Amino acid sequence: MGVTCVSQVPVAEGKSVQQTVELLTRKLEVLGAEKQGTFCVDCETYHTAASTIGTQGQTGKLMYVMHNSEYPLSCFALFESGPCLIADANFDILMVKLKGFFQNAKANKIETRGTRYQYCDFLVKVGTVTMGPSARGISVEVEYCPCVIANDCWSLLMEFMQSFMGSHAPGLPSVFGTKHDSIYSPSDTMVQYMELFNKIRKQQQVPVAGMR
Repeated sequence: MGVTCVSQVPVAEGKSVQQTVELLTRKLEVLGAEKQGTFCVDCETYHTAASTIGTQGQTGKLMYVMHNSEYPLSCFALFESGPCLIADANFDILMVKLKGFFQNAKANKIETRGTRYQYCDFLVKVGTVTMGPSARGISVEVEYCPCVIANDCWSLLMEFMQSFMGSHAPGLPSVFGTKHDSIYSPSDTMVQYMELFNKIRKQQQVPVAGMR
């Protein structure tokens, strides 16, 4: 597990989501990146049960239960302001038993899936973000595998992302700001995906041209 940056790439003008994904992957292949299987990250939203809010006077909270194909035996549970809990895959069964406290907002399930690419010491994942049957956006995850300290390799990550993302290469992820010189962990990647998914959900309040 190296240092990872997760970002969104806008849909190219006049293109669909899938056509833009193909443009990105073609650029990677021209660089010399090789396909290394597929990946999937999914996220289900749970909200505080109404009965709990009414009896305890609490404000409603959202919890995001996420899975990442890179960690098939783990489940991640996150609140927007932290913390991130890493549990085993049986956590989903526990959430069913806790339905008196947290209820699944099924319509809000979102996921990204696509192809993994290896280029030298970089692992790149270009995915199509979907909600239900519809494509909603494009995610790009870039991992620099040899390093575990974000501050030590951000410039290198940025240079590589610019080589195939151009002006759409992202700025410094907010999660990096809290890491300083501490070791990067899988939960930091999941926080970035949570932020990306929430950003895409908000963008879908109005139809976006070019997506289908």
